[in-house]
Amino acid sequence: MNNKKPLPKSVFFELMKHNKISLTFDDVSLKTGYSEILPKDISTNSKFSKNISLNIPIISAAMDTVTEYPLAIEMAKLGGIGVIHKNLTPEEQSYHVSRVKFYLNGLIDKPKFVYEDQTISSVLKRREEKNYEFRTFPVLNRNGKLTGILTGNDFDFCDDYSKLVKEVMTKNVITLPQGADLDKAYTLMVKEKKKAIPLIDKQQRLIALYTLKDLKRIKNKESDLYNLDENGQLRVAAAIGVGKKALLRLEKLVKENLDVVVIDTAHADSKQVYETIKEIKNSYNLDVVAGNISEPDSALRLIKAGVDGIKVGQGPGSICTTRVVAGIGAPQLTAIYECSKIADEFNIPVCADGGIKFSGDIAKAIGAGAHSVMIGNMLAGTKESPGEVIFLNGRNWKDYRGMGSLGAMKFEGSRERYNQISKDKLVPEGIEGLVPYKGKLKDIMFQYIGGLKSGMGYVGAKNIKEMREKADFRRLTQSGKIESHPHDVYITKESPNYSFPSGRRDRKT
Repeated sequence: MNNKKPLPKSVFFELMKHNKISLTFDDVSLKTGYSEILPKDISTNSKFSKNISLNIPIISAAMDTVTEYPLAIEMAKLGGIGVIHKNLTPEEQSYHVSRVKFYLNGLIDKPKFVYEDQTISSVLKRREEKNYEFRTFPVLNRNGKLTGILTGNDFDFCDDYSKLVKEVMTKNVITLPQGADLDKAYTLMVKEKKKAIPLIDKQQRLIALYTLKDLKRIKNKESDLYNLDENGQLRVAAAIGVGKKALLRLEKLVKENLDVVVIDTAHADSKQVYETIKEIKNSYNLDVVAGNISEPDSALRLIKAGVDGIKVGQGPGSICTTRVVAGIGAPQLTAIYECSKIADEFNIPVCADGGIKFSGDIAKAIGAGAHSVMIGNMLAGTKESPGEVIFLNGRNWKDYRGMGSLGAMKFEGSRERYNQISKDKLVPEGIEGLVPYKGKLKDIMFQYIGGLKSGMGYVGAKNIKEMREKADFRRLTQSGKIESHPHDVYITKESPNYSFPSGRRDRKT
């Protein structure tokens, strides 16, 4: 018999269910509670999947106007994670994953190396083609043994690029044995004044590489907020579809040390998704997040198929037309509650994907049961998002489109997501538009996390777990919704954490 005390919100949602009412964020407000919590004392640590942790519960959406490597890098530095979209070729997507993973090099367990019989010009050409920002390469012979190291100084003092690597490289390499930890590597680097130290096994084969720049950042606590893997590298996710093509794509992504794969479809409660989950789990030791769904029975089937995380949300996005085109989907707050109720029985994290317009919606989503939220619109238009800034009607804008829009479905990744095969006969489930330019991601994220912490403080929750347990809701009338927003005032200046829905500055509310 289950004697577990029901959560406060369960009475509210069960009453709504009894009356056949489904709710979204604008329909409710969080109840306040007794609190001894100050925002500065609140922890926002959470999980995206069973084994992928977060320092902030925010994931950037796998959209081609949102997440490529510049935004994914900043997301991980801020404590979240970015999902690289799949409207890229497998090679392009792998490159974006690689750029995130090699942004920090605390420990590179698969370092990029060169052979001693290559020419310097061939190494420089490869570096340019791959857009590598680093200039240090371990050097191997054709038997795989470490014979030297090629550094920035070696490149700078080389006067003939036709020379072989072995003629230019530093030959007296200081190494550490396989398994040496960060502290030992840092101590040796400082003592010997070396910026890179390879780790080798007993046969002199290259195992890994430590670099000074990022060890210093870790040692000096500069990266405390960063979302890092066990090797001190930024975490990153990537989206794939289903079937053989998706598995071939994943094969390339795994080689770049991908942290978590997201099976990204409009309807994840399907045979192809379950078969793909099974294939991945049989082939890799890798967390799998699958979505999207909006019904508790779908959540249960995904869990039984072996997922490590679930993405909830069908049709709530600002650029999504699925609900009016296909007539399906559950209002997002109800979907989160019902799916997380099932997922909690199996300790599977839930990510609420879509419908977030304000920081208060993040607090509501987590209060309803989500462990994290996936955001598109609120991150589109930042400096780090793809696309150029457009000046129109006295304001700066950036493109933003749904992955089900006609423009996005020119690409195979989007067509697969919505189960559409023909390039010529498409039924779009999204639109294309503009969002105001927002500036640097770190500045707007400060506002979003600040709003979340304020909400948690009002509830009396010191961490995400308590927010999920303590949160309760009130249903709002139409008058209550109007009262929740600024009203009876002529707005002349926007707040950094409140934008007008129309994007106009002169909106009277």
